[in-house]
Amino acid sequence: MEQKILELLNGIYPLDFIKVEAVTNEMFRCTANQGEYFARITNYKGYDEQLEEVTYTNYLYKEGLGVSPTIVSINGKVVEKITFNNNEVLTVLYKSALGKHLSKNQWNAKVLKELGRQIGKLHRISRTFEEINPTRYINDWYQNEEYAFLKYIPEEESTIRDVAQEILTKIKNIPKDNSNYGLLHGDLWLENILVDRNLKLSMVDFQDCEKNFYIFDLAVPIYSAIEYSFVGGGNIIEYGRGIAKAIIEGYQEENDLPKDMLDKLPLFIKLKEVFEYSLMHMYWNKERLTVEQIRIMNHFRMRIEKNHSFLDTDGLLII
Repeated sequence: MEQKILELLNGIYPLDFIKVEAVTNEMFRCTANQGEYFARITNYKGYDEQLEEVTYTNYLYKEGLGVSPTIVSINGKVVEKITFNNNEVLTVLYKSALGKHLSKNQWNAKVLKELGRQIGKLHRISRTFEEINPTRYINDWYQNEEYAFLKYIPEEESTIRDVAQEILTKIKNIPKDNSNYGLLHGDLWLENILVDRNLKLSMVDFQDCEKNFYIFDLAVPIYSAIEYSFVGGGNIIEYGRGIAKAIIEGYQEENDLPKDMLDKLPLFIKLKEVFEYSLMHMYWNKERLTVEQIRIMNHFRMRIEKNHSFLDTDGLLII
């Protein structure tokens, strides 16, 4: 497979590729004489939406945000159609981003504050982008299949379905304007952040960019940090409060954060939690669940049913 992709890429890009390695089913690390690149090959989203996404990320790059620029093909295109395994698929080639993935214990308050600052800058630039290039193909969050919670969470899990419906209803009823709602990354897990030795951050994987309340781009890394980077030693509630405080302080240095939206941060963290649980039902093979998958699902199920809060709401009031 890699050899075939190598031949295809060498045929459409002005680079000399010598090696291709699969990173995921749709992302490939590509080594060329000119440097390292990543090719995304997928039909996860259609041509028009991918083109709009790439136009957006290239704009962010030109405005100085740490994102990967795309490489234009020899045909002058940033999204190319190729035939692979008798199927037409879309490919986008990115220059490798600066930085590396941090280990769990390296996600300290200083790094998280810088992350908040960069998210604030992202939203500020996104607002300008939408004024110049109104989006037509990138969806509002609730239009995406991944938010069809009641379609995937089993009917017998009535408590979780009630929680999911309540969250969706509350968020859909929040008044929105360009100060609190717009184009954002949508999937800012810590794994999608690279950091270099000078604390310069790069954001990768904008494939799930969407229109949503800006606070969601803060909820996701806070949720991710509590899930991923807490290594014990101390109180996890205090840890979560410290993470939220650092990210929000950084954000407010670059962008305004309406108080009424800050108060809703726990609601959006809960949205992310139910989102992840619904994805398990959406993508995992229920007939062949591993022991680890069963453990994870049961952990989420109990947490959601008991209405466990990831973040101490009282901790937000002092920020």
